[in-house]
Amino acid sequence: MLGLALLGFVPLTAPVGAAHAASFDCDSKTLLPDEKLICDTRSLNDADVKMATTFELLTGLMAMGSRGTLQDEQTAWLKRRQACGADAACLKTSYDERQKQLETSAKTLPKPL
Repeated sequence: MLGLALLGFVPLTAPVGAAHAASFDCDSKTLLPDEKLICDTRSLNDADVKMATTFELLTGLMAMGSRGTLQDEQTAWLKRRQACGADAACLKTSYDERQKQLETSAKTLPKPL
């Protein structure tokens, strides 16, 4: 139960501007259009931090066999996010959908006795 409570945790000092997002380096010279917009838009940067934190927590709480599936889903989602390019509405929708998927996965974790 403690692990599930942690899934709601989002750092209050989320990066902004040229700082680092949770899942990639905003200072990179080779940012893709979606990454640049995420770095430059506080709400998208916050969504990235929340999603990456949730993903990392889930990865640590899942059995090894389930981790591969979660990682495959993350890779597929990343391709869909990149397809949004610099479309902020598309990126927001992408993050919202992925966060819901991760939260659904959290609900299926075995509960301690």
